[in-house]
Amino acid sequence: MAINWYPGHMAKTKREIKEKLDLIDIVFEVIDARIPKSSKNIDVDNLIKNKPRILIMTKTDLCDMAITNKWINYYEKQGYKVIAVDLINNPNLNEIMNETNKVSREINQKRKEKGLKERKVRALILGIPNVGKSTLINRLVGKKATNVGNRPGVTKQLEWIRINDSVELLDTPGILWPRLDNQDVALNLASMTAIKEEILDAEEVAIYIINTMLKLYPQAIKERYNITDTSDIVVILDQIGKKIGAIRNKETDYEKVYVTILKDLREGYLGKVTFDM
Repeated sequence: MAINWYPGHMAKTKREIKEKLDLIDIVFEVIDARIPKSSKNIDVDNLIKNKPRILIMTKTDLCDMAITNKWINYYEKQGYKVIAVDLINNPNLNEIMNETNKVSREINQKRKEKGLKERKVRALILGIPNVGKSTLINRLVGKKATNVGNRPGVTKQLEWIRINDSVELLDTPGILWPRLDNQDVALNLASMTAIKEEILDAEEVAIYIINTMLKLYPQAIKERYNITDTSDIVVILDQIGKKIGAIRNKETDYEKVYVTILKDLREGYLGKVTFDM
């Protein structure tokens, strides 16, 4: 399965990032801690070249940290500076700003040696759709500086945002790569709302979530929906339908079941999960 979902604004965003890259001092690359491999844009390395970078893992309040920590260790061994943040309960933003200020001091020391005035450090923030960039920005600014929504495509264009007296941030729309050739990656992205819901069939995504949960976190999904029989996917769906009251004319309302499964996963009702193993 190869999915082509590459709206025009994504191609435009990549082009504009390239045009403004010379202005950028440091890059905040944001990925989802629940899918730390699937949510890492494979095009970013070529896009930002050799710019200093912080790899920021968001949504740690929803992930299985035992698994996500393995990915943190993996990326650190690749040479990344990784900072995991919980944007709801414990922002942990000081570490991000400390790393940014290191770059700022280096830049302004060189400017001072040349007899130039100090200037603000310019950061670029990028990542796939709906990975938490807007929420992160609002936390950094300390107020609502950009719109937030639990769906892809909220940010529409590049925009400069003042973080504080020493840092300016270039916000960017979420960008994917042109072809999603890996089925598991595509379904992971769809499961966590990085792809618009109409791109992949809700039934396919919901069944993928069920199968993945039964493989990785069987107790969590069984307890959530009172599943006792896992012999057949239709039997499982019928049990879920009964549990959530998705019955119409004595038949399971499968569409309601699919919507509920997707919503429950994204909002953490299926527990703390990491789908990239």
